[in-house]
Amino acid sequence: SVTLLYAPQKPNFIASKIFRTCKEKNLTARSFYAILVKVEIIVGCIMSKNLYISALLDVYGDFLGEKPKAFLEYYYNDDLSLSEIAENEGITRQGAHDQIKRAEAKLLEWEEKCRYCEKILKLKELSQNDENFTEIKKIINDL
Repeated sequence: SVTLLYAPQKPNFIASKIFRTCKEKNLTARSFYAILVKVEIIVGCIMSKNLYISALLDVYGDFLGEKPKAFLEYYYNDDLSLSEIAENEGITRQGAHDQIKRAEAKLLEWEEKCRYCEKILKLKELSQNDENFTEIKKIINDL
């Protein structure tokens, strides 16, 4: 079952607290991500895993090879099942699963290092209010 943690005024606080706990326990970025998905808080937004991976694919997709990018697009954007992907690509279902998991891991690793997707999502959130110009400018300068 999915636990829903909803704190509209303090989502970044909750995410940062989870991140600190993961760091203290020497957990990987994947563990941090898994915890955030479990509570459905991703970089200050309520977002499902599918939307998060799709957002990462938009930001980092061109850095993946042609095949890994295609597999993620089939699975997350085109909503194909593992069996459908495997049949279309002439591989086993397990092979499709492995390709997707490896590509996901790369996206998560790049996001952990660069944080571009997090910053883009923060800019999108801030752009909803004209009073946030100074903070938007700071984030853009940090990119």
